[in-house]
Amino acid sequence: MPKDKILIAEDNPLNMRMFEMLLRARGYRSLLKAVNGEEALEIAIREKPALVLMDIQLPRVNGLEVTRRLKQIPSLRHIPIIALTAYAMKGDREKFLGAGCDAYLSKPVSTRELPKMIGRILRQRTGYLV
Repeated sequence: MPKDKILIAEDNPLNMRMFEMLLRARGYRSLLKAVNGEEALEIAIREKPALVLMDIQLPRVNGLEVTRRLKQIPSLRHIPIIALTAYAMKGDREKFLGAGCDAYLSKPVSTRELPKMIGRILRQRTGYLV
């Protein structure tokens, strides 16, 4: 079973619950939760998760700014960040990747694609079998 800490940065309670249930069903037990950008930064710095699911429209500090700040910290820049957003405009994917996100999924998030993407990224980054 996966033992990696995953930070879920999401301000919508229904989305948070869905991500949490989906990841727990796939064996992820160490889930960290943040409901705004400031909290996401604090938790990421303190806990050093293996991966971050980042809502782009977080209150206080948006997800792109959180991503930029995390990628500026040498001990955290290796942490993969998956952008999750309802935005699906042309050029958004490039904007998210340019800010430092490693991948992007539009909402509503596919309950099949998200676990596959997480597993693929963790295998690539850490060599773990997920």
